[in-house]
Amino acid sequence: MSVHNPDIKRVTTHTLQELKSRGEKISALTAYDFSMARVVDAAGVELILVGDSASNVMAGHETTLPITLDQMIYHATSVVRAVKRALVVVDLPFGSYQGNSSEALRSAIRIMKESGAHAVKMEGGQEIRESITRILSAGVPVMGHLGLTPQSIYKFGTYAVRAKEQDEAKKLIDDAHMLEDIGCFGLVLEKIPAALTKQVSQELAIPTIGIGAGPDADGQILVIHDMLGINKEFKPRFLRRYADLHTAMLEAISHYVDDVKTNDFPNESEAY
Repeated sequence: MSVHNPDIKRVTTHTLQELKSRGEKISALTAYDFSMARVVDAAGVELILVGDSASNVMAGHETTLPITLDQMIYHATSVVRAVKRALVVVDLPFGSYQGNSSEALRSAIRIMKESGAHAVKMEGGQEIRESITRILSAGVPVMGHLGLTPQSIYKFGTYAVRAKEQDEAKKLIDDAHMLEDIGCFGLVLEKIPAALTKQVSQELAIPTIGIGAGPDADGQILVIHDMLGINKEFKPRFLRRYADLHTAMLEAISHYVDDVKTNDFPNESEAY
């Protein structure tokens, strides 16, 4: 069972900082709807990310690019209604902040006002510094995201491990320090070498959350559909499946279909 601290009534950005300071790992998962978010929150996860991965797992798109700001707000609103304890962070989707800082601020404010979420997450470093600074100046907490940045998939052309080369690793370290310096409260590190994650996590005062980035980040995050085994096609090395819900759901639904076909459901005790 969960070993989360029951004394924490509501996780805040300050809570995450305290967890890092005392060497306690941070658990994070994605959620996109009310029912799933309620379970994730009850299990003791500290951070729930309403990820633009909803584009893949909820809408069936090949990439995260198609999901819109309105759709992200819809998912975030559903999650916030369910959550009593975890910090809810929402991805700013592709196209909602890269253009200019004014558009970025409008997008972030819409998410905060309309969904009731607690923070936003943005992919990138120096190239989006102005947008992050403007959002932070409005009082909106921002989480950074470096390494593999799925919104830039067509630029990279691959989902392979990032920052293996010295130049890219140096840029990532510089960007990480910049994000901390301008006021980001935390940083996702995705699919980078474990040694680089360790270095960044040790150098930064703010917490790092890894995905495919080794054991030395200050916390870990997975996509809920992947770790529960609902999505069977995605099999990266970093994914640990904690359940096989695809098989369990398939068997249960098949059983239901059989019972309906044979007139076994509903029986006398299930009728009025």
